[in-house]
Amino acid sequence: MNRRTLLASALLGAVAGPGIAAGTARAADPGPSVTPAGTTRLDAQALFFVSYDGLVNNNAFQKNGLLTYKGYQYAAWYTTDRSAVVARRALGASSWSTVTLAHQLKSSDSHNVISMGVSRTDGRLHLNMDSHSDGFFYVKSVAGLLDNAPAWTSAVFGAVETTLDGLALTTQFTYPQFISTPEGRLQLSYRVGISGNGRNALAEYDGSSWTALGEWSSSSGTYTSSHGSSTARNMYLHGIDYDAGGRLHSFFTWREQNGAVMCNGGGITNHDTGYVYSTDRGRTWRNDAGTLVGTTGSSDTVAVTDAGLVVDSLNPDHSLMNQESQAIDSSGLPHAIISYVPGRFGQCTTNYVTDRTNNGRAFHVRKNSSGTWTKTEIPIALNSSQRTKLVLDTYDNAYAIMPFGRIAGASKSSGYTDWTLLYDGSGLNAFGEVVIDETRVSQDGILSFMYQERSSGTTPSPLHVVDFRLPA
Repeated sequence: MNRRTLLASALLGAVAGPGIAAGTARAADPGPSVTPAGTTRLDAQALFFVSYDGLVNNNAFQKNGLLTYKGYQYAAWYTTDRSAVVARRALGASSWSTVTLAHQLKSSDSHNVISMGVSRTDGRLHLNMDSHSDGFFYVKSVAGLLDNAPAWTSAVFGAVETTLDGLALTTQFTYPQFISTPEGRLQLSYRVGISGNGRNALAEYDGSSWTALGEWSSSSGTYTSSHGSSTARNMYLHGIDYDAGGRLHSFFTWREQNGAVMCNGGGITNHDTGYVYSTDRGRTWRNDAGTLVGTTGSSDTVAVTDAGLVVDSLNPDHSLMNQESQAIDSSGLPHAIISYVPGRFGQCTTNYVTDRTNNGRAFHVRKNSSGTWTKTEIPIALNSSQRTKLVLDTYDNAYAIMPFGRIAGASKSSGYTDWTLLYDGSGLNAFGEVVIDETRVSQDGILSFMYQERSSGTTPSPLHVVDFRLPA
């Protein structure tokens, strides 16, 4: 999720280096900074409704709702009549060209986001949309669209399908996330099942057809807290990203089905931050120590009972957020943002929205070059129940893009101990979570995110993309 991850380089084709050896810090390297570089409006009347405390156009887990490839930036959202819209602009341009797709959002559910992906093998743009534990909708562009940049019209997109070109995955589909492999293939990560009883799975597109690789996490096994036990759950991903060496990384948290594991029914059953990786394009999975813990498409998948998965232990009593954020630095070391209510505010949350809003804090979790894990609190109150996104710049400085578009930063040179607020979101009037362009920083040193203005009820509101210049 930064300029040197393979996700970024796969979507860009080529990545420029910072002029020093990867992972090498110099005393002269700049610390984190953001300089406003302009705002553009995507839609004056974007669809607005609040469900699950979020917006369908601005859920932080909406991987690649905004992306950059070969000099163009692409965005996807739902407009006021519920139609799906996809837009394009040349980098730095002040206006967008839009195409309205032949699909309208079927239900007022903020989970039903639009996610985009790029298959480098054939230059197609892919979109998966409108699903929450049910069927999905899929559309792809003509071959070469992203390589040749022809006229931006509805003619460049095919028909909207309810399969992946005939491949039916599951009738309980949620959380599409496209990722590009080092070879230029496109993978689709998704959940099979429902909240508290679901499994993660992968499919893969080779430039001509889709193949289901299968499920790789388990919903079974017994988890026991100090309050009770649960025998079903799902693994919520903080992300799934390739690094420059081809390793696939994923942080996660577990959500238990049985509320008996919590101290109070008003909390949320998420617990522990875990980490796994794959060195064979998601076919097998290993814990941090390198032990095989799961094989995709087999009966042996990653389970809560597997040893060595947890890198930050936390019981279900602190309203730990799921699907937060991750990034991989230039040395291939994984970083994540997690958030919860620290124990100094009490050992039992009774209303996860209220308690997170009043006392929630975000934390930076990372693996050091020595192989140990470090966690640093970001000393800025969330003032929200929602998620924070993580971006690393050219120099591996870290940026936390918090609810309402606030940006905090920490320098690599300090060991990420000097977190400070760089931008307070003033003037954005952002509702809450934002959608990050994970691929743009490497192209022109710009941090770009999509946000929607606050509104009430179902009154449409403007949708924007704002840009900030990072250290060159």
